[in-house]
Amino acid sequence: MEYSRVTPLDQPARVFKALGHPVRLQIIQALMQDGEACVCHLEHRMGLRQAYLSQHLARLRAAGLVTDHRVGLNVFYALAADWIPSILSLVPAAGKAPATVRRPSGRHRRRAACPCPRCEASASSPGEREARRDAVKTAPRLSRRGAK
Repeated sequence: MEYSRVTPLDQPARVFKALGHPVRLQIIQALMQDGEACVCHLEHRMGLRQAYLSQHLARLRAAGLVTDHRVGLNVFYALAADWIPSILSLVPAAGKAPATVRRPSGRHRRRAACPCPRCEASASSPGEREARRDAVKTAPRLSRRGAK
């Protein structure tokens, strides 16, 4: 006979585990400031690789902290509940987080422009949108080893 060890505290424990990583806290903070954002927008904003961000977003989604929906090729993420900013406001240092992300030894760098549809639509003129697309096309891509 197997006994289930599920307790009422399992879900809150998952939430706190998901919030226990600095990058996931930065993702939550970015979603609090920007509202909904796609992975490429977060990638541009935080200067981290898409695969790395996607893994953290999957943990946040599994804990029920973010929701997602697909628009074409882009997956947009948003906070799943209104209580998330209030729980972070209880931690004194959460409101005073540094504006920049600490990157390991220069392996990652910020891309020239964010190609997400939201940023494309916010560009004021067609010429600016085209310049944004050209900047993304000509931005240097990082290899797996971080070579330039």
